Amino acid sequence: MRHLQLTLPTPPENLALDEALLDAAEAGELEADVLRIWELPQYCVVLGRSSAAEVEVDWEVCRRDGVPVLRRASGGGTVLAGPGCLMYSLILSSRDHPQLQTIGGTHQFVLDRMSQLLASLGPDTKMAGTSDLALRQPQVTTWRKFSGNSLRIKRHHVLYHGTLLYDFNLPNIERWLAAPTRTPEYREDRRHEEFVTNLGVEKSQLVETLIAGWNAEASLSAWPQQRTASIVADKYTADPKWRIFTPDVT
Repeated sequence: MRHLQLTLPTPPENLALDEALLDAAEAGELEADVLRIWELPQYCVVLGRSSAAEVEVDWEVCRRDGVPVLRRASGGGTVLAGPGCLMYSLILSSRDHPQLQTIGGTHQFVLDRMSQLLASLGPDTKMAGTSDLALRQPQVTTWRKFSGNSLRIKRHHVLYHGTLLYDFNLPNIERWLAAPTRTPEYREDRRHEEFVTNLGVEKSQLVETLIAGWNAEASLSAWPQQRTASIVADKYTADPKWRIFTPDVT
């Protein structure tokens, strides 16, 4: 596996790059699996491929605050990305990893490994719900979410990506997102701010742990720039289904 530490200038470009990496892998243009690590410097609401924007976003506040609302290529629920939220993206070959043939098997394969490697940083972590990672503080019985994950499966490759909250401004989640329409049992009807937490580790530690844990010490020499630009043009510039709201396009 190779790693790519790259954050592009805008939210649409960053979402498009994940999709472009998957397409490039399917086309045989990548020589190995890829771990991408990135972090948006500005806040952005990101909906799943089939999420209902009208019920999962606080539109009035997002418009007033100028927070972009975009849609990603993978499924899952709506998330808020931004400073203090490290994003990771895996491009994995299902021919090399038979566990990736099903959605449930893919979640289990990735999140079991993520939980094991993050345990080296200290927190008591586990896979929770369908596709979350959660931690439990000492002397506390409840588990709190610090990572939400989603995937897109193609014929021979999988895009698996997610959030890792390490130093995020948690009240902003409740400010810009509505209550989720589907919740895991372990949430127990808790509000965003009561349910979500930060991992509480340094970003540099987190990056090093991801690279080592996925055996991705070698860097990716080139990334699919033209594919990325085409996705930005076709989806995030021309199609309101994907570019739902940005401060410069009302």
